[in-house]
Amino acid sequence: MTSQANALWRAATYISVVLLHLNDNVLLAEPLEAGHVKPRPSGHWGTVPGTALALAHIVLAAGEAPPGREVVPVLGAGHAGVVQLAFAWLTGELAMLRPQYSRDAQGLARLARDFPETDGLGSEVHPLLAAGAAPGGCLGGVLAFSHGLAADFPGRVVVPVIGDGECETPTTAASWLAARVLQNSAVVPIVHVNGFRMGDRSLLGGMDDAQLRAYAAGLGWRGRVVDVGAASDDEHCAFRTALSEALEESAGGDRAAVFLRCVKGWSGPETVGGQRVLGTAHAHKTPLSGARYDEFQRKQLEEWLASYRPAELFDGSGQPAGDLADALGAARWHLAARHAKTPWPSPFHTRNPGGDRFGHAIAKVLRGHAAVGDLRVFSPDELASNHLAELQDEPWVSEVLAEEVLLGWLSGWTASGRRGVLISYEAFSPLLAAGIVGHSKHRRLAVGKPSPSLNLLLTSYGWHNVYTHGDPSLASMLLATGDPAVRVLTPADPRRAAVALDESLGSVGRINVLIVGKHATVNHPTATISEEQRHGLAVWPHLSDDGEPGLTVVVAGDLPADVATASVPVIREKLGCRVRVVSVLDLTVLGDPAVWPRGLADSELDGYLGRHVPVLVVTLGHPAAVWGLLGGRLGRPVEVVGWREPLQPAPQVVLAHELGLDPAGLLRAARRLVDRKREAA
Repeated sequence: MTSQANALWRAATYISVVLLHLNDNVLLAEPLEAGHVKPRPSGHWGTVPGTALALAHIVLAAGEAPPGREVVPVLGAGHAGVVQLAFAWLTGELAMLRPQYSRDAQGLARLARDFPETDGLGSEVHPLLAAGAAPGGCLGGVLAFSHGLAADFPGRVVVPVIGDGECETPTTAASWLAARVLQNSAVVPIVHVNGFRMGDRSLLGGMDDAQLRAYAAGLGWRGRVVDVGAASDDEHCAFRTALSEALEESAGGDRAAVFLRCVKGWSGPETVGGQRVLGTAHAHKTPLSGARYDEFQRKQLEEWLASYRPAELFDGSGQPAGDLADALGAARWHLAARHAKTPWPSPFHTRNPGGDRFGHAIAKVLRGHAAVGDLRVFSPDELASNHLAELQDEPWVSEVLAEEVLLGWLSGWTASGRRGVLISYEAFSPLLAAGIVGHSKHRRLAVGKPSPSLNLLLTSYGWHNVYTHGDPSLASMLLATGDPAVRVLTPADPRRAAVALDESLGSVGRINVLIVGKHATVNHPTATISEEQRHGLAVWPHLSDDGEPGLTVVVAGDLPADVATASVPVIREKLGCRVRVVSVLDLTVLGDPAVWPRGLADSELDGYLGRHVPVLVVTLGHPAAVWGLLGGRLGRPVEVVGWREPLQPAPQVVLAHELGLDPAGLLRAARRLVDRKREAA
């Protein structure tokens, strides 16, 4: 086992150095010449040796696991992508995705020449390759993601490899403690303590072994510390023992972690051009950046590559040999395959959207889906505030006061094929922006691997809350990305909120953001609910005049619907024009159909809004989000009434009046639009 682990580590590290520096002579079959070296090496070296050692031991431990247990590696640092590519080439997994990177000398040379622009795979951790399940780009999320991936999954132990710099992020720091909430979640973090972040010393790197163990113990984990510096037999044995013990403890319900202490960039050059590299921040990226033109650096590179003894690892054609071949045969890569319960349930309440209050309607949908199975609800200690206190003691509900951790849990949960929703305040949701964008990027890369949708239910927006609790930025930002997976849902009442949530929980591959007031109690006629669900919007006959209107009022959300209900009779009377009211359930229907899957063509929009009719849009969020969707495509007078930041705290009635979201404000806007239309005529 020790010789196999060493061979696997040497091979992965060697290939990583090849990818970073060479474009030919990848097996070092002849003396290294200038033409074999990249003119501008690019990538990250410092994390490679420790990450490669951790992965080598994880996959070998997975191969030895007893029946019914799977050990799933997950990489946290995106900069470890070169190691992931190296292992993917070694196992032949890469050649299955990209045949040009065959597992031979020619394939490796092609891979080295292409790196870091690796045919749609890039240079960072990728979801189509083993250990790439966690979304990258937002540092610090892998521990929370791993808990979501492992939660309530008997026999699965997830092993995330986490950089010591990542442990300084709020998400990772909170994830250690938050794990207490998830009782059935077997995770063994390997913390790669190489002493440095990208540019300076890490905080964990400044701790001695006793302090590291005490740090873990204080958070409820048993920490083992293993020092590695030469990949000797003794070091491999020590790490294997620590990992095996931690896996057993975690499988038994305890919390266990392994701290892999090493020098940043170990096994690489000590100095370059008289400057120390080993054990410094200079080891973070490719240390020998001038090897093509500098003969001394080229000699260093040759000696560095030779130190891994590639002739013992590969035969003349580049095929694995000896201990490496044995190691690849013994290793097992669990890919966090989908949960067995598929396909996902169809909508549960679509034809019976009962419930006249927000809490009752939402709870009914959630209980219905929980009874079907595979549902998890995550919330930052706000269920009671959101009128959902009856759900707090359910085993499928988890609350912890850290939105970023909850997003990681939800992301991991859905990545394993299970359905869930994060329920929070709209004001707090901008904290999730970077994580959701990273999640959406990751999903786009995971071609052919659809997962249940990522669902957010956001309540308590600024119109109904205190000064500090008003920020609709998340929806605006997500719409600005133009990601076709995004849906921003603005149901007009609790029944419509129940329908939207039900459909979202049954959907696949989307990012559904439902924005609905927890105080909503008014329910509008249900006759158009099916059309709103099918097409994303519908004309409300009970508020609309027959025939072509003189003004169309578009409402997006419960508060706009309530205000429009009170305003339309006044507008009709004061302006003497026919009025049509259109309720929008999915804001993206207003967008360009070339971007948004549910976007309506111009002719379809005219059918709902009327041809050349002035349009007043009333929204819960930023007017800019609506303007961004419309993009000037209506070609008629348009006004958008929505959220603007108030200068100071104000009573709700005063705030609504100042921002124009009351009958008087809508009447003023309607009058301006009608006057502009008449002037243009």
